[in-house]
Amino acid sequence: MEQDVIIRLGVFLGLFLVFATAERFAPRRKLRTPRPGRWLTNLSITVLNTLTLRAMAFGFPLLAVGAAIDAGRMGSGLFNSLNWPGWIEVTLSVLILDFAIWAQHLVTHKVPILWRLHRVHHADRDMDVTTAVRFHPVEIALSMGLKIALVYLLGPSALAVVLFEILLNGTALFNHSNIRLPAPVDAVLRRFLVTPDMHRVHHSVLRQEHDSNYGFALSIWDRLMGTYVAQPRAGHDDMTVGLEWQDDRPTKLGWSLALPFRRK
Repeated sequence: MEQDVIIRLGVFLGLFLVFATAERFAPRRKLRTPRPGRWLTNLSITVLNTLTLRAMAFGFPLLAVGAAIDAGRMGSGLFNSLNWPGWIEVTLSVLILDFAIWAQHLVTHKVPILWRLHRVHHADRDMDVTTAVRFHPVEIALSMGLKIALVYLLGPSALAVVLFEILLNGTALFNHSNIRLPAPVDAVLRRFLVTPDMHRVHHSVLRQEHDSNYGFALSIWDRLMGTYVAQPRAGHDDMTVGLEWQDDRPTKLGWSLALPFRRK
């Protein structure tokens, strides 16, 4: 368990530094708001989210990886009763978990009370590597609860869950990054993974655009479900990121945490 946390944290920090550095040297868009204030708020939210998960682990010490270990010990869940080869189980587990995150993301846009929480993420007026970790603590807790329940039902190995978590966190950092990829590279990558240009469409202020491209890791789900939009109507340089009614208040921590409880 502890080794799993160290591995995931090491990969996260390494990729964060890589993408943050890339943004400096090859930015895709000019930022609209000063970086220091945004980064302080977004990273502070990340600290609160980490504390939230630690609190959940204190009261329910299984979280996702622990749930997989517990399900394996009890023999519960689909894969624990099938006895399939390990590589098939891992592959299917990652695919199913990634589709579940896609579906969860879709639901957060369609259910009003969940959208109130999720719009904290969309309120960021710029999109860069720190946007990937800007989620309200309540949404993080609900997402982890759903993940734990799914792990018990699915019965994946702990390895499969660790690989999925690394894939999800790494691709989220990647596709929120403000980095410029050559068009041919983007075209190839987005056949398999969600790229920054693909996910940026999802952060558009236009309803028909932010109700698209829900994927975090694999791009196949949006193509299969008819929610794929290739490019923003106004183009990546001229599109507006964020929410239509907002101003610079999303750079403030208190305002961001209180946003789900406001009328707008």
